[in-house]
Amino acid sequence: MILTRDTVKSHAEQAGSLAVDSDSEILRLLPEWFPQEAVLLAWPDQQTDWRDCLGEVQQVYLALIRAINTNNCAVVLLLRNQEKAAFRQLAEKAGGITSVLLVEADYNDTWVRDYGVLSLQGEQSPVAFEFAFNGWGNKFISNKDNAVNQSALSALLRSPIRSSPAVCEGGALEVDDDGHLLSTAKCLLNPERNGRLSLEGYRQLFINTLGVSSVTFLEHGYLDGDDTDGHIDTLARFTPNRGIVYQGSSNRPDDDHCYTLQTMAQELVAAFPEHTLFELPLSLLTNAEGRRVPASYANFLINNDQIMMPVYREPEDEEALSVMAQAYPGYRIVPVDCRILPMQAGSLHCITMQIPKGMLRADIIGKAGQGIIETG
Repeated sequence: MILTRDTVKSHAEQAGSLAVDSDSEILRLLPEWFPQEAVLLAWPDQQTDWRDCLGEVQQVYLALIRAINTNNCAVVLLLRNQEKAAFRQLAEKAGGITSVLLVEADYNDTWVRDYGVLSLQGEQSPVAFEFAFNGWGNKFISNKDNAVNQSALSALLRSPIRSSPAVCEGGALEVDDDGHLLSTAKCLLNPERNGRLSLEGYRQLFINTLGVSSVTFLEHGYLDGDDTDGHIDTLARFTPNRGIVYQGSSNRPDDDHCYTLQTMAQELVAAFPEHTLFELPLSLLTNAEGRRVPASYANFLINNDQIMMPVYREPEDEEALSVMAQAYPGYRIVPVDCRILPMQAGSLHCITMQIPKGMLRADIIGKAGQGIIETG
């Protein structure tokens, strides 16, 4: 979807009306630490880009599902019909998987963070919201991803999905309890997303559709190999206690990323002077061809009282875990071996989307804890 600036401005106004129902309900994008009843995943199979390393990446998913279930949280798993029996066999062999809601779906890829529904807090319960998705600025085929919320997820939700025709990905958005939204200029200003829409246009779009109170756009920060044009969830994340965890580079002072990441840190200090900043170390992970991949430690998932933390079997893993323990006191930090995920330019947060309590239909979430259950 390619939109002109004037068209997107019109769409922003239209989407603003979609964010308020007939009772003038006030909606606001929820921070990730809001209580969750489930986490959305899309199962990797032979029809995805994981076909050449399928066994390894499926083990990552099984470990993640087990960790989520151990935290008394369900998993809503998108998968193709022909994969159901094989998944059950793998889950039984893996053990510890107790609550998975299988949802038959067709999709282009498994990065549900960027096309799965966002969560807005309403006066009574959370409401699902979606932007359009076009494969990170028309880089990849995305027609099935763009349709999956309406075709597969809508039947599970308590209320209809609210939609905006503007293009945006979930990984491009980070928000705190005060309704302050953090994003990156490099990603949003790619004209393949929304034409020539300005940052001020985006500010109004996010205020109108997501109910946020303020928006900060970072001008710096980027990791080599990142197809998203610099998603915020690879760079900087809020904590519930006025902190920010960010992907730094101090441990590698001669790294090519130093200037942009250090300048990004300065932007964060200037924009959030009352926040405490926590710097994550920078790893140097390469693929089989020797090209660097974006192995970000900032790409973690907050899941109720635990944090699923990507580790890469690299020397920086232990320091990253230590930083996270300082940044999120009171949370269990659960390391998950994600070394394979950056080989396709993403990591743990990218393959997940949290579902807050109260969003799923009562009869659907009531099946949680009954094992591996098919919905629909």
